[in-house]
Amino acid sequence: MRIDKFLKVSRLIKRRTLAKEVAEKGRISINGQVAKAGSTVKPGDEIEIRFGQKVVTVTVEQLKESTRKEEAGTMYSIVKEETIRLEQ
Repeated sequence: MRIDKFLKVSRLIKRRTLAKEVAEKGRISINGQVAKAGSTVKPGDEIEIRFGQKVVTVTVEQLKESTRKEEAGTMYSIVKEETIRLEQ
């Protein structure tokens, strides 16, 4: 499954176009490699996403073509969530 679709279906990012933009800016990596919007993701992969000053690392648990809001969280597990401070 494409990373942009996974992020939308799992509701880590609300819209696929936004997921695509984040990937194009180099803010998503899969297993330590910078990912493009069309990069393939599979169960067991570790995804790191940078949202402004926040970095979220998740492990892919399962892939689904579509899911209900209540079940979206079962597609991944959060490894760590950290805030990046900008030093002045």
